[in-house]
Amino acid sequence: MSNKQSIPFLDLASLHQELEGELVPVFQKALRTAAFIGGQMVEEFESEFARFCEAEHCIGVSSGTDAVRFALTAAGVQPGDIVLTVPLTFIATTEAISQAGARPDFVDVSPRTYTMNPEKLRQYFETNCALDRETGRMVHRTHRRPVTAVIPVHLYGQMADMDPILEIAGRYQLTVIEDACQAHGAEYFSKKENRWRKAGSMGHAAAFSFYPGKNLGACGEAGAVTTNNEILAKVVRMLRDHGQVRKYYHEIEGYNGRLDAIQAGLLHAKLRHLAEWNQKRREAAGRYHELLGKLTASLVLPFEPSWSRAVYHLYVVSTAERDELQKHLTESGIGTGIHYPIPVHLQKPYRSQGFSEGDYPESENAAAQVLSLPMYPGLSAAQQERVVEEIARFGEVVKSPVANRPAAKA
Repeated sequence: MSNKQSIPFLDLASLHQELEGELVPVFQKALRTAAFIGGQMVEEFESEFARFCEAEHCIGVSSGTDAVRFALTAAGVQPGDIVLTVPLTFIATTEAISQAGARPDFVDVSPRTYTMNPEKLRQYFETNCALDRETGRMVHRTHRRPVTAVIPVHLYGQMADMDPILEIAGRYQLTVIEDACQAHGAEYFSKKENRWRKAGSMGHAAAFSFYPGKNLGACGEAGAVTTNNEILAKVVRMLRDHGQVRKYYHEIEGYNGRLDAIQAGLLHAKLRHLAEWNQKRREAAGRYHELLGKLTASLVLPFEPSWSRAVYHLYVVSTAERDELQKHLTESGIGTGIHYPIPVHLQKPYRSQGFSEGDYPESENAAAQVLSLPMYPGLSAAQQERVVEEIARFGEVVKSPVANRPAAKA
């Protein structure tokens, strides 16, 4: 390993040390009031996060996985239904579909953004489905099950192309649940509405994760559902708390999926800094793009379309020599990550559904080549310069024509 100072993939310790004066009082308040479950701190965070997302309602839950699962159930997805998502995501997306009793199926990603390809979504219905005239729903010809929902994943801090996805969903009566677990504060310019929209405000509902490494992270597990639908919000509130409307009066069979008060208080304190942190991530992404763009290398850099304001939860490059580059950076004391090395349709739990290599080539190609570089608000320009120096030192390679993309916006 190089004797130069190491650069972590993610630095959570420094961030929390800086915020110690704001975070410690949250614990003290909880200890003094003994309000550990529900209550004022949860309600205050829900109100502020709904406002941040420009949504009518926010319901705090115990994890991002529960957020997806509860949103699907509250939206009326039934056991046996097919729910569409992308293969290039964390398995929690499809676990939540299965746990809601539905069957996950997939639509490939766009090669430039790594988010759901709207044209592939359109082709899915035109090729695989037929209209059931009794129900008015689209039914998969092979599985003989209705396709009732779609989960576009806002990946790496960038929203999916929502206008065409919503148009297709409207045509085929699909519920749209945004997986916004990596997109706190990301924005999308809707040509249909001629305005910018926040992640978490466009679908029937959206799911957020506050896992510690997220742009807005708890000090443990936490999640939330946002929605503009009052009835859906009411059902999610019941689902998270054993189906209760009030204590011991159960309207439905629910779960133990509540957001505890301490995590809500910590998130509320951090939320005040989120816009600044996101801006620092954008600035770091701009520096990476400028520095990496000068290399004669076959790195494909992140692509940010004109309709996107990404928040760079991750800064992900792509190269055919991914594993060798990661090894070199590790030996040089630079942390990296791979998000994600095996697309979901090829994971063991889904083998019984008959998926094969080659079914979703863009997702499979990305899984084999993506590498996440260090990215966090406190990442310095000097640290980024050293990361890029080590990438340059890795070896002289021919720059791929596809890597010549528009510069990321700071």
